[in-house]
Amino acid sequence: MFQNFGGRKAFGGEIVTVKCFEDNSVVKEQVGLPGKGKVMVVDGGGSKRAALLGDMLAEKAAENGWEGIIIFGCIRDVDVIMQTELGVQALATHPMKTEKRGIGDLNVPVKFGGVEFKPGDYVYADNNGVIVADKKLI
Repeated sequence: MFQNFGGRKAFGGEIVTVKCFEDNSVVKEQVGLPGKGKVMVVDGGGSKRAALLGDMLAEKAAENGWEGIIIFGCIRDVDVIMQTELGVQALATHPMKTEKRGIGDLNVPVKFGGVEFKPGDYVYADNNGVIVADKKLI
């Protein structure tokens, strides 16, 4: 379902969720915060009309220690993101950025691909897929 785009091919950590649709305002806020040991799981509604993550936000997330970002939606600036020390998985790429309307929810359960992602649970991702656990596995 997801493609691996980040410089870190295997990653995992405590889940922080964002639910948004074609507006990455909350994603932008979160990458500016400390993220050591955390993975941001973004439910972008599966939209393939705009990118929820680009090079600047990915680099900011890496600077702030985020382990990775999983996006049920698109990203852009793939050539730079592939060189960034951050795990990034997404459905696809799209060259357009999102609008910034300040709309989105933080730390609410999200569900896509038949899996529910809850804040505080753990997620692990690599080239083989994504798994979720209610406790830390590694």
